[in-house]
Amino acid sequence: MRIATFAGAALAMALAVPMVAQDSAKQDMKDAGHATKTAAKDTGRATKKVAKKTGSATKDVAEDTGETVKKGAKKARHGTAVAATKTARNTKKVAKKATGDDSPTTTPHDPAKP
Repeated sequence: MRIATFAGAALAMALAVPMVAQDSAKQDMKDAGHATKTAAKDTGRATKKVAKKTGSATKDVAEDTGETVKKGAKKARHGTAVAATKTARNTKKVAKKATGDDSPTTTPHDPAKP
């Protein structure tokens, strides 16, 4: 009787183990699918975050470049005006020397001399 009980128990265990192994493999596949899904979501979030940061940095650099160009243009405009004033002043001086005129020379950007 003991042999029959042992044989019955062994048969029951032999049939139960493959089902557990099958359920385990199925669960492993499900877990792998969930892990893949989570990894894809994390990658998408990271990509979105990096894209926002890159766009923001690009915008900041563009604004800084625009301000620098604007300052440079303003300085160039001022330099051109100063050069034009000095050229006009020196041209008048040369013309006055050539004609012998001794009156003071003024240009539109110069204050009146006393």
